[in-house]
Amino acid sequence: MTPAEQALELARKAGLPVFLSTPEDAVAGEGPLAGMPFAVKDNIDVAGLPSTAACPTLTEVKTVHARVVQLLVDAGAVPVGKTNMDQFATGLVGTRSPFGVPTSVADSNRVSGGSSSGSAVAVALGIVPLALGTDTAGSGRVPAGFNGLVGVKPSRGLVSTTGVLPACRSLDCVTTLTRDVATARAALSAMIAPDPSNPWSRAKPVALPPGVATQMTTVGVPRQVLDLDADTETAWSRAVDHARSLGLHVVPVDVSPFLDATVLLYGGPWVAERYAAVGDLVEQDGPHLDPTVAGIIRAGASLTAADAFRAFDALALLRQQTLPTWDRIDALLLPITPGHPTLADVERDPVGANSRLGTFTNFVNLLDLCAVAVPAGRRDDGLPYGVQLVAPAFADEPLLDLASRWCGEPVRVPDQMSTVVVVGAHLSGLPLNEQLVSRGGTLLRRDRTAGGYRMLRVPTGVPRPALVAGDGPEHGFAVEVWQLPAQGIGELADLIGPPLSLGQVRMSDGTSQLGFVGNASALVDAQDLSGFDGWRDAVSG
Repeated sequence: MTPAEQALELARKAGLPVFLSTPEDAVAGEGPLAGMPFAVKDNIDVAGLPSTAACPTLTEVKTVHARVVQLLVDAGAVPVGKTNMDQFATGLVGTRSPFGVPTSVADSNRVSGGSSSGSAVAVALGIVPLALGTDTAGSGRVPAGFNGLVGVKPSRGLVSTTGVLPACRSLDCVTTLTRDVATARAALSAMIAPDPSNPWSRAKPVALPPGVATQMTTVGVPRQVLDLDADTETAWSRAVDHARSLGLHVVPVDVSPFLDATVLLYGGPWVAERYAAVGDLVEQDGPHLDPTVAGIIRAGASLTAADAFRAFDALALLRQQTLPTWDRIDALLLPITPGHPTLADVERDPVGANSRLGTFTNFVNLLDLCAVAVPAGRRDDGLPYGVQLVAPAFADEPLLDLASRWCGEPVRVPDQMSTVVVVGAHLSGLPLNEQLVSRGGTLLRRDRTAGGYRMLRVPTGVPRPALVAGDGPEHGFAVEVWQLPAQGIGELADLIGPPLSLGQVRMSDGTSQLGFVGNASALVDAQDLSGFDGWRDAVSG
């Protein structure tokens, strides 16, 4: 029995409308993924099969693989079938398909999540270890959360969308659904490649962007009260506790501008982008169309260029408002959805139930962020529960490391260099940070000092603090740990003048590391800033 036949047999035994078709001659190749079977969402081309996007009238058989499928095949993986989905990738519920409705693997009365519904269920049922989905508004992360999976939404453009029937071409991302981070990482290593034929393709940067830490240690959680269903709220609270149990620094942040961007996706001109992609396919009513999907896409025809530019301005403003958040944290820890609706809930209110599921996911691609959905145990009612880790564009690799840590999997160990604890004006984005960057420095992690230090303002020169031993706050101060070549540390020491020097700084984990310290005797009359959480807080507030 071929891998495709085995997968199809498992799908039939599951009794769910997951697989739509299988290739006739899929065989294992050679390479790092040799023999790994994978399923493909039915808006992604597989040679020899149609890409219906859950629309029965799209019957043209494709002659070549989508670029991402070809890259996986080149790495030895085996495409074993196409999976069910919300029609035209327009939905987060998984119920908008004329081919039937996949449901949650834990409760047949609950939605599976969409639009990558079949791909998620295929992995959750053990039919395949890897499935491809797409994620424009959360379509990879929502079904991952509802089925206890890892769902990776890479930075826009890192994975080519050539051969993918678009929803919103400028926002679409091909995603992975797996049961662990290691499998996702292996697949992504094959999938991430520039595509000169695709205008939305972007090359992976050689180095991490400024402000992105090699080791993510600090997560932001919403400062405001979230509108969550009761069982979800309890599970979310446990997830935040889990973050603390891992030794992560949990920082409350204002997520209002992120959530404000959410409403733009379906309340703005990006609906017109959906109409531009598939509008001709929804103009004529018929049994082949999901009426909710057709209504959403048709609404895009009435939007104007003026609507688009107003929304672009609004998004630019919101993006600017989110930027300071990333100065304090490595990643956002967020719920994936506010709740887990039943099939009956969606039938009563198909648009409202779907919209609510996008509360915490819609903004990610609009704001050019990457994200990973990770399992977070089960709710009190027994349903799988997942959360998402969100970070700036091109922070994919350290975000996967953080996901591995979250899931209890081995974490990649970066190359070791000399490190220095940065307290003040050398922090990311502040005036003296260039002294680190120009000497080959990169941000290793955000951290905290041990308690007992005081932070004093140096009265002369560039505004900066001095860290001195004393009777300071027990919770210490927010700092950054940078890594530099040994030569860079020596050059940095030459730049530091009294009352500052390089010395040992005690950290919150009990270790001591080289860092910026001050001479207390030379700062007797200096302004005491110990009431602030760190220098960044002192200069901003």
